[in-house]
Formats: sequence, structure tokens, C-alpha cells
Amino acid sequence: MALDSPYTGIVNYRQVAQAYAEDFQAAGGTILTNFEVENVEMAKESPAGNKEGMNYPVVVRNSKGAEIRCRHLVSCAGLYSDRLSQISGCSPEPRIVPFRGDYLVLKPEKSYLVRGNIYPVPDPRFPFLGVHFTPRMDGSVWLGPNAVLAFKREGYRFYDFSVQDFTDAVAYRGLWKLVSKNLLYGMGEMYRACFLSVQVKQLQKFIPDVTVSDILRGPSGVRAQALDGDGNLIDDFVFDGGTGDIGSQILHVRNAPSPAATSSLAIAKMIASEVERKFEL
Repeated sequence: MALDSPYTGIVNYRQVAQAYAEDFQAAGGTILTNFEVENVEMAKESPAGNKEGMNYPVVVRNSKGAEIRCRHLVSCAGLYSDRLSQISGCSPEPRIVPFRGDYLVLKPEKSYLVRGNIYPVPDPRFPFLGVHFTPRMDGSVWLGPNAVLAFKREGYRFYDFSVQDFTDAVAYRGLWKLVSKNLLYGMGEMYRACFLSVQVKQLQKFIPDVTVSDILRGPSGVRAQALDGDGNLIDDFVFDGGTGDIGSQILHVRNAPSPAATSSLAIAKMIASEVERKFEL
């Protein structure tokens, strides 16, 4: 038994993001890359009692000492949203715990087996969707992903490791509570990540003709999963600002509902509404 959704489609999201960037620049915006934020603070008062740059009271500094001044700051920092929020005095929760999703890829000569997106019905007992079939714009077909703890916030490869990121994750009580509630599911995901034949058995529930010889290991993604201290996965918006004067000038988007790419324009409208409300624009 299945539901058919004939109008489901796919896009090249890199091109979508580039189009957003072009619109932003055409409206007068500037895009900076390699600007690792190290500090966010209010402009200091001068000896005369006046704040330097009153029109742009928020100061954002990067790790090299360069700074940007602005009236208001909106941060959507994904994998680093909790750390950036804490810089301005926000609560450490919800905490971001990174989960890596490894994909398999159908060999090109077997791509004919999949002619559309195929998704399982979500099981509300478990935190992640499960394996699905995703045709890509280049004609390839991705299968998966699984969901395993990443040992680095940008750990897109199995052997990527960060002492700070790993320590932050395993020392967080919310992760251990999540694990305790989903122990068998988590062990199953780890087991399936190691053995292709086990993953193929899952895929065969949807397309019995798929075999181990038909697939290759593919790319990986990292999900910025927001967790509270009770081990609950946050699946709704979390807006925050911080304490003191700076809190009234900053809006941190600490979590946005998944799927964030598919729903990006709707999510943007929601954030814009919150910006208007908070900053009284």
C-alpha cells in the first residue's frame, strides 16, 4: 500500500541558493565568506558618555579582528547556532548535536529502477525518517540516509573528528537521554552503517530488485539536530536574543523545522515576521 504524489519534484538546490544570493546582492546586500564570528557585543560608550556609532550599535567581530557594525543582527547559524547564541548571553539549550547521514548511490546502469521520489511513512516512535530514494538533477539516484552521531560538527567523512565537538556532544545529558529512549534504534543505525547488505535489505522493502552489486557508497550530510536537556528533538522554531541591551538588537534562529531547504521560502517569511515584531520595523 502506498500514496502516489505525482506533483512531487526535485530541484538543484545549489542553483536555488545562488539565486537567493543574487537577489540579495541586487537589493544592496553584501555576502562575506570565511568570516568566523568570534564575538558579538554592543558598541562601547566613549569617555563623553556617547556610544560610538549609535546608528549601528551591534558589533560583530571575526577571529581575525575584523568587524561589522549593524542596527540589528539576525543569525541563522545552523550547526553553530547554539554557540553563537551563547556569545550574546543566551541559554546553552537547546544544544546542537550533529548527526551524519550517509547516502548510497545506485550505479548509473541501474538508475532506471527509480523513476520518482520514494519515501517511507515516518514512524513517530523514532526520531528520523528512514531510508528513501531520491533522484537527482544529474540523473543519479541517492539512497538513504542513515543517521549516526557525527564526531565533528562538520564531520562529513567517517573519520572526521573534533575533540571539542565530540566532548560537547557526549557530555550533554540530552544526548544520553535520547540514546536511552532509542537505544535499539540507535544500535541498529550503527550496525546498518557498517554493512551494505543490511542497508540493502531495507531498500528491498520498496524495490526488491535492488542488490548489493547495484550500489556504491555515496556522499554524506550533517544534520544540525537541536536537543533539549530531556533528550527531546526540537522540531519547531526556536527564537532567542540574549540578555541585556544586546538582547533587544539580536534575533537568533536556533532551530527551524525540517525540511529547511524545501520550505526555505516559507521559513523565510516566518523569520521576517519575527524580525518585524521584535525590532518593531
